[in-house]
Parts: sequence; structure tokens; C-alpha cells
Amino acid sequence: MRMYDIIMKKRNGFELTKEEIEFFVKGYTAGSIPDYQASALMMAVFFKKMTKKETLYLTLAMKNSGDVLDLSGIKGIKVDKHSTGGVGDKTSLTLTPLVASLGIIVAKMSGRGLGHTGGTIDKLESFKGFSTAISTEQFIKNVNEIGIAIMGQTKNLAPADKKLYALRDVTATVDNMSLIASSIMSKKLAAGADAIVLDVKCGSGAFMKTYDDALALATEMVDIGNNAGKKTIAVISDMDQPLGCCVGNALEVKEAIETLKGNGPEDFKKLCMTLGAQMLIAGEKCGDEEEAYEKLEEAISSGKALDKLASFVKAQGGDESAVYNTDLLPKASITEEILLDEEGYVKHIACDEVGISSLMLGGGRETLDSVIDLSVGIEILKKKGDKVGKGEPIAIIHANDKDKLKAASERLKKAYEITPEKVEKEALIKNIIK
Repeated sequence: MRMYDIIMKKRNGFELTKEEIEFFVKGYTAGSIPDYQASALMMAVFFKKMTKKETLYLTLAMKNSGDVLDLSGIKGIKVDKHSTGGVGDKTSLTLTPLVASLGIIVAKMSGRGLGHTGGTIDKLESFKGFSTAISTEQFIKNVNEIGIAIMGQTKNLAPADKKLYALRDVTATVDNMSLIASSIMSKKLAAGADAIVLDVKCGSGAFMKTYDDALALATEMVDIGNNAGKKTIAVISDMDQPLGCCVGNALEVKEAIETLKGNGPEDFKKLCMTLGAQMLIAGEKCGDEEEAYEKLEEAISSGKALDKLASFVKAQGGDESAVYNTDLLPKASITEEILLDEEGYVKHIACDEVGISSLMLGGGRETLDSVIDLSVGIEILKKKGDKVGKGEPIAIIHANDKDKLKAASERLKKAYEITPEKVEKEALIKNIIK
């Protein structure tokens, strides 16, 4: 088998076989296939597309290029959740203890944030002493004992994807639905769960800017998961404005806790309930959505979900008392209300600009080596469709540096577009794909 022949075959629009795709992935991961040939194949795929079979074969080959987490030592159906990322997306912090309190087995790998989107691990480290640097043995023990554990991604999880993505990033071949879907799903399948619920974002703060692109990606990933033998469901949700009201690590943790107490923002709670219902159905704990919603509401009102979060934090070395007293979480030294010079209705919020404003305060990473300030961030007081009166604040900035606060404040103001006409609020949940 020659790489030259595989490139030519794809260039001419023919379907590659499972063996040809595996040959490429193994060779490129091992270094026997050079970057220039891999680039040529990626460009051929970009223009000629991939069939559903090819996409599945590529996903499985990348999944098997490194470690595959063995969760056979965990009893029950393991359900994983993945979000394509966004601003203020603290969903895992609320959702995982919520469903775990109802018997769903949550054995999850998460990452750190880079750029203006936050990482679950960084947020969890707002609990003093919390660590995701646990062994696989401890990970499995925690899941068996309390039903939930989150660990950092292993360095050798789908290494072919990591290498291919770096190549695509510099050869203008990122924006291909099959390549995007296989990249995400190779890591999810390698994480070892039995079922996967995906939260696919669309809007200004998401990778997929339009609904049509989000739908195409969601459909592609659901097909991959189901064809790989994993029950897979995708929820398409709005990311045209920040999720909930808080952006920034400790602020988001506090908001997640308030939601488990029944006091969270309406949009954030709705997303957690929607994803939670699908996780309960995928984990065979409920027959339909109506039953699932009733159980989720009961888990919140009874305090079971909040107690599950405390057990999870304690099991991974964190101070669980902060779950019940959020004043123990990191706090910024300066808070300042942000006012606009105009009044009317919020027509648009440039979601990514809100994320960058938080990044400028120190709440995100410019590089992997950057040190995050867990206490800083932004509270959004006015969202799309809300009326803004004269002298009424649109947000509160939490900062530890006056210069950073000034720069972030100026950027945040520009993220808002105000109109005199009343604005209709958009639906949070766009679709559910099964």
C-alpha cells in the first residue's frame, strides 16, 4: 500500500477503504508518512468530502491510535457529556452531580481552557485542594463509590487527532464537517463511555456560527457515535450570548451551585434540564422526557444533587464546605458596574467579545502556560431582549487590577448593541438529534 495511491484515489473522488484509512493514520502517527503527504490528503478530503463510512473509519482509527480508557471495572451504563464550547458554559459543574444523584454513572475526562472559552478543570480548581490529577484506579474507585469522577485527559488520548489537527490548522483544512466530527468523536469514543450526549453550540460565541452548520455537525457526530455502537444524542443550543449570567471560573462555579439549589438563571437551568433528561434516557433511568424532568426537579428540590457535588469535590481532595458556603470560593478585590451611554433594548451581544473581556482580566489563558486568576470575571445583568434604562448597569466586572478592569470594561461595552425597538428573545434549545 502506498500513500501516493491513497492521495490520488481521494483526489479523484473515490471512497477510501477501512484499510487505507488505517494505513494513513498509523503511518502519520508513527512518523513514517510525512506532513506534505498528510497535507495533500487533507486537502483532497476538504474538496472531495468523506462518506459516512470513511468518516467512521477515520474516527475509529484515530480513537485506536493511543490509549482507550477501559471502564469495564465500573458497573452500569456510563454516560458521557460533551460540549463544543462557549462563553459561560459551566454546564458540567451542575449537570454531572445532578444526573449522578439519580444513578447515572459519570466517568468523565475534561480539559483546561485555552483562549476565551473556559475549561471544566480550571473551574473545579476554584475548590481549594481539588485535583483531577488522579490515577485511573482512583478514578474508577470514585465512580463505583459515589457515581461520579472527572479526570484530566491523558496525553496519549487519540494522538493521531492531536497531530492531524495541528496540521489542518496551518493548511486551511479545519473547516470540513467530517474532519471536525471525527476529531471530536475520536476522543469521546476513546474515553470509554457507553452512551454520549452532545451539546452542540451555535452562534457568535460558538465554533459553528449558523444553525445549519451546527445541525450538520450534530447529525454527523450522532451518526458516528451510533455506528460505533454508542447510544448518541445531540442537543443544539444557542451560544449567541453568554450562557447564564456569569463568565469567569469561581463566578461560574457559584452560579452552578446556585442552580443546584434551585436559584440559577432560567436559560442555564433549562439547558441542564434538557441535557440531563437525555442523559437519563440514554442511561436507561427513564422512559421519556416527562419522567426525566420530574426526577431532575426532585433531585434539586430535595438537595440530593447538591450533596452529590459535595461528595464529588471531597473525593477529589477539594474543600466541600464551599459547596454549601460559596463565600469560601475565590473572590476578586474590585467590583465595578458597567454603564452604557444609551438606553433601549439589547439587540445583540458579541458573545466572543465577552469571553475576551474576561480573558483580559486574567480569567483565561493566552497560552497553555498562562496562570489563570480564578476570582475574576463578569456578571451579565442584561441579555438579549432585556430593556436597559438610563443609569442602569449592563454588567458587573470582578477584577484584581485597575488597568485590566479599564481595558476589559471598554471592550465589554463594545460587545453590546442597543436598539430603541423591542427585541424578541431567541429559543435556547434549537433541536435534539437522535
